[in-house]
Amino acid sequence: MIGSDQVAVLGTPTPDAEILGKPGTAAKCIAQLHASSGRQLTFVTAVAVVSGEDARQHRFLDTTYVRFRKLDAATIERYVALEAPLDCAGGVMSEGLGVSLFDWVETRDPSGLIGLPLIQLAAVLRELGYRVP
Repeated sequence: MIGSDQVAVLGTPTPDAEILGKPGTAAKCIAQLHASSGRQLTFVTAVAVVSGEDARQHRFLDTTYVRFRKLDAATIERYVALEAPLDCAGGVMSEGLGVSLFDWVETRDPSGLIGLPLIQLAAVLRELGYRVP
């Protein structure tokens, strides 16, 4: 079994940092994107893998840093209307038009930003004995 979920954190993750979850509504998505405008966010993806044979558990975190460009209200509203990223951490779907909202991305695993870091997942699956090319 494989499970993963992601949160976006305004700035650097600290105990008092603001966490941007999945907005759920267009209004909340727009508010999250206004808060993200011109700022760095940290996307943290948690992954858990449980072996079906012996119930061994493997857990890991993947961290991706993103700098949003300055976004005006029209850009944010147009993006939300086109992509409707209401179930995406931070209100941004990076595998679609959301990447156009960024100045830069820093990561060890580009697939981590979309919510499932495949490089480390493949390593865990190999460790469990699966033949991953």
